[in-house]
Amino acid sequence: MRGDLAKFIIGRIALIVFALFGLSILIFVLARVLPGDPARMAAGWAAPDYAVEAMRKRLGLDKPLPLQYISWLSDVLKGDLGYSIYTRRSVTIDAIQYLPKTIELILVTEIFSITGGILLGILAGAFPYRMPDNIVRVMAYIAISMPAFVWAIILQLLFSRMIPLFPAGGQLSPQLSPPPQVTGLLMLDSLISGRLDCFIDALHHIILPALSLSFGSMMQNARILRMGMTDVRGKDFMLLGDALGLPFRLRILRYQFKPASIPAITAMGMSIGADLANAFLVENVYNWPGFSRYGVTAMLNKDLNAIVAVVLVVGVVYAIANFIVDLVVIWLDPRIRHGVRST
Repeated sequence: MRGDLAKFIIGRIALIVFALFGLSILIFVLARVLPGDPARMAAGWAAPDYAVEAMRKRLGLDKPLPLQYISWLSDVLKGDLGYSIYTRRSVTIDAIQYLPKTIELILVTEIFSITGGILLGILAGAFPYRMPDNIVRVMAYIAISMPAFVWAIILQLLFSRMIPLFPAGGQLSPQLSPPPQVTGLLMLDSLISGRLDCFIDALHHIILPALSLSFGSMMQNARILRMGMTDVRGKDFMLLGDALGLPFRLRILRYQFKPASIPAITAMGMSIGADLANAFLVENVYNWPGFSRYGVTAMLNKDLNAIVAVVLVVGVVYAIANFIVDLVVIWLDPRIRHGVRST
């Protein structure tokens, strides 16, 4: 079993590397065929032609496209993501500064998404076609049909303008000095340094953007879990449990929830990548100083290296999340473990 599982893991890692390689080629080419001259934008619109040509050589844009990609890929493998024409510094430094802020936002988002999705899914699945189920299904249709940035605007208007319960944007109040950076995650660094005031303030700032990002994935998780629990409800072992008079909570949580959670767990893993993609607009709505907002700025300024780096990071996060989900599903479902052993 261990040898077969190791082969499965190695195969998935190889597939992830191949997919990321293809993604890097695709986004590298697309970024360079977009309208606009990045050398002109880097040098300035009023710069003379010779200055633009010098900038083009500095950025390596005078070389053929295949040579540009090979040079860029060799630098990436060394940890160098290139030079940003917008921030005027290394994209690697920008990623180190901005990425932890987006990771913190996504982590809190997933806490809301997974916890809320499981609770609402169990509630709907335990009482199918009754009032709790009907309410959850209507909520799911509304939440899934509206983009995350629309929820961001609605929540900002409601709970920052009309009812000022939460800040309208930012990560920390201006009157507070940030704690010493250890991990880059503001709330965790606040706890490490004993700055409880910073932790509470940062938590206060992150609730609305995290809720905005989590609504769609939360209700999608709840809907999928509800469907799974409804299907499991008619199985023979559930009918046997009813006949034996097993306690309601035991039947729901142990015998109905666990087999029904496999599709929901897969959806939860997929939602991590989706939430990271939705963060591009949500971070702008809330003025969140994260990597996704940095990516939007890079796209508006045709910052080639930054654009490629942002998309590649999103692809890496998406691939890692799905890989972890595969391992969790194999651990949860003996039938899949048997399938791994038999391949």
